[in-house]
Amino acid sequence: MTVLNVAITNWFTSRNWTIHPHQKMMLDRADDPATLLIAPTGGGKTMAGFLPTLAELADGQHQGLHTLYISPLKALAADIKRNLRTPVDEMDLPMRIDDRTGDTPQSRKKRQRADPPHILLTTPESLALLTSYDDAARTFAGLQRVVVDEIHALAESKRGDQLMLALARLQTLCPNLRRVGLSATVDDPQAIAQFLARHPDSCEILQADPGPTPDIQMLETTEAPPWAGGGAAYSIPAVMQQIKAHNTTLIFHNTRAQAEIFFHNLWLANEDALPIGIHHGSLGREQRDRVEAAMVRGDLRAIVCTGSLDLGLDWGDVDLVIQIGAPKNVKRLVQRIGRANHSYNTPSKALLVPANRFEVVECRAALEAVREGDLDGEARGSGPRDVLCQHILIAACAGPFHADDLFAEMTSAGAFATLPRAEFDACLEFCATGGYALKAYDKWQRLLQRPDGRWQLRDPRATQRIRMNLGTIQDTDTLKVRLKRSRGGKPLGEIEEAFAATLTPGDTFLIGGQTVRYEGLRDMTVEVKRRSGKMPKIATFSGTKFATSTQLSSRILTLLQQDSWPNLPNHTADWLMLQREVSKLPQPNRLLIESFPHQDHPHLCIYGFAGRNAQQTLGLLLTKRMEEMGLDPLGFVATDYATMIWGLETLTDPEPLFDIAALRDGLDGWLGENAVMKRSFRGCATIAGLIERNTPSARKNGRQATFSSDILYDTLRKYDPDHLMLQITRTEALRGLVDFGRIEDMITRIQGNIDLLHLPRITPLAAPLLLEMGKVPIKGAGLEKLLEKEAAELMQKSGLANLPQ
Repeated sequence: MTVLNVAITNWFTSRNWTIHPHQKMMLDRADDPATLLIAPTGGGKTMAGFLPTLAELADGQHQGLHTLYISPLKALAADIKRNLRTPVDEMDLPMRIDDRTGDTPQSRKKRQRADPPHILLTTPESLALLTSYDDAARTFAGLQRVVVDEIHALAESKRGDQLMLALARLQTLCPNLRRVGLSATVDDPQAIAQFLARHPDSCEILQADPGPTPDIQMLETTEAPPWAGGGAAYSIPAVMQQIKAHNTTLIFHNTRAQAEIFFHNLWLANEDALPIGIHHGSLGREQRDRVEAAMVRGDLRAIVCTGSLDLGLDWGDVDLVIQIGAPKNVKRLVQRIGRANHSYNTPSKALLVPANRFEVVECRAALEAVREGDLDGEARGSGPRDVLCQHILIAACAGPFHADDLFAEMTSAGAFATLPRAEFDACLEFCATGGYALKAYDKWQRLLQRPDGRWQLRDPRATQRIRMNLGTIQDTDTLKVRLKRSRGGKPLGEIEEAFAATLTPGDTFLIGGQTVRYEGLRDMTVEVKRRSGKMPKIATFSGTKFATSTQLSSRILTLLQQDSWPNLPNHTADWLMLQREVSKLPQPNRLLIESFPHQDHPHLCIYGFAGRNAQQTLGLLLTKRMEEMGLDPLGFVATDYATMIWGLETLTDPEPLFDIAALRDGLDGWLGENAVMKRSFRGCATIAGLIERNTPSARKNGRQATFSSDILYDTLRKYDPDHLMLQITRTEALRGLVDFGRIEDMITRIQGNIDLLHLPRITPLAAPLLLEMGKVPIKGAGLEKLLEKEAAELMQKSGLANLPQ
């Protein structure tokens, strides 16, 4: 138990504040090896995490680094530094606080290693880099506590796996290290506790009073949402009214491109010239910093944003959150709602704005889940081996190591606790030689074993290259965008290479809320000039395309079974009722397939509710099966809830299409040659250290990296098909980009219960898919037959069909 000193208690008293119960609990459990605190946003959970540290440092006796704070976001680390510095200065406590991220100047980083502050605020990537130096033991000498903020966000990604391996290293250097996890949105506290703790069941879970239920509802608009699309332009007038009625509004979007479009439309409707900003990950750092500073000062009435502002920035003036488009994930929605009203026991206020007709149903299901406190989450598998390979290289940078010691250290990290020794040895062999097909190349001969049995870098100079490529965040292939000037103008942000390749001089596009004209490409930089008064193209930022969670999909299916829908707008309730009259509504334990003619071709609509990636994969696999069965598919399109396929022949028996063994065989054949696997290989190989994105001379652009990774992939498939990197790639593709597991779950859920309905025309639920973007053509026998038919019809019309051949 830790006791607050007089300076700290007096500071609370001077503000008429009292310590919250959960903050007192954190003081009482300060000596526990691991503690997970779940507290609502605005409940002072960050102060709760730091109070034991402030109490222990108050006497000024501690030398060196005492507490390490880990944040998923650089902006959050900077925000915490600012918010922590104020009370520390006002209490006149003798301690130094500093932050360390990718934006920190090199001179300051060097100083931090030699003379670390008492409290260091950093990110998983910067921590991994710190552990790679041979003086890490001196830097972390005296470390007492690690505070991991927004731990739920890290637990769901490879960044979290990397962080836990780094903490395992710190625990070796500092055996008495105590771990603290902080979060407002945890769907499975026990799983997060196990992720945080060094040993199972050694983490105490503290739950704060969750506070009042959020005030959350759907935004009422005069115009009904469209049948398809994701922009929600119809809602602009109603959103503008909400901005005027509140102090500060955060307007969240699921993708960066949608945020840019909405901001552009919102600004056109901003007749009162209210100060409105935009914030997302593709904008230049200078612009993001400027927007964040304006928010801190309270200068902005609204900010259009993406996941870049999902987490913990403490902006007390925000009194409304608007989510544009269905949230796809209840936990993410709760996190975003918590951005409003950073004050204890005050309800957060939020509005949902469905982008299209079906999203009205999804938003209603999400609202019910929030009110019932039913957070969704997907179980994660064992620790990824590409991250493990990177950590082996990090360990080698710090100095020689024994394989047995490193294996014991790594298996103390939650996700790697069940790691078989054979898999560790395979990763070690890969790091040492590159594997069977690559061991003849000096480039991948990175480790050697010394006579004393320890492993070390073959060439000490390799440390620079390894450190330059640390991290698990995969960059998209982007190009910098700058205003055209004689010496290089102001940076505006980044756009994807694929989008840049479509631009010709004079084309216009949106970035940072302003319209710019493309002037040309110079030194891998897109040069632009400001342009107004012309309808722009839209920069296609990849961002994150969320899939509807399994739990939310299940709620939607349950909602569709109601006799009526009094909680839905009339236009949506009537739409569902019409679907029930002319066809059926999808059911939780059955698979609905509709067959109907449209534009002279039979169409199939398969309502799998498996999420966008899985429905997309289902389209690829089913059209492949249909091709084999002579059904001549011509193309397909997918959404989160359905896949529509069109072709030349009508399906009569659906059961052979959904044979799981046949689908799995088709997946294996398709994956081998597909770009999805090459994309996954490139990401895994970069993390594992096989491919370098950054070199001492220059950073590879996306095309160079893709070219080299494609050559490697093809080489390994031909000469070493069981290579470790190909094993890792297949696992990654199945779990992420392809999401085949959700197809298997769907087939298990329906247990062979398939309803194939032959209908005279398209149904209300299927109609939006005709408007959906991203249609995939199938270039097979069906297309050849169609071309032959069209050619014959043209010959007939031209009178050439009866000429002698």
